[in-house]
Amino acid sequence: MPPETEVYRVRFWRPVPDGTPGGLFWGATILQPGRVGDEFFMTHGHFHANRDRAEIYATVQGAGELLLMDESGATWSQPMKPGTVHYIPGGVAHRVVNTGSEPLTFLASWPSDAGHDYGSIRTAGFGKRMILKDGEPCLV
Repeated sequence: MPPETEVYRVRFWRPVPDGTPGGLFWGATILQPGRVGDEFFMTHGHFHANRDRAEIYATVQGAGELLLMDESGATWSQPMKPGTVHYIPGGVAHRVVNTGSEPLTFLASWPSDAGHDYGSIRTAGFGKRMILKDGEPCLV
């Protein structure tokens, strides 16, 4: 894949400084369609640094899957399509996969003191992957 290929873009608003208790951040992500081999384009997965913090995603456009993984490694997914709203509880890592043919756009809101732990996923990975198998998205 050419290094200049944009997989996804995030725009967000922080009305208070990072780490402020009681505040909320919100943002919009546009995840492009595509695959590397048989694996669909996806966002970087993360836990929240403050593990008990939840997050909300609302799908605006496109089709995909929200991958969720608890701290034991159990992994499951929820379908994303326009109008779906997803509650991501604290202690659950999350990433989004675009399984469609158009950009997948979703909104997010999370506590301003949640923080992000991307390192755990970079080191240990997610429990499952979303691939194209027999012409269909498949969680393996």
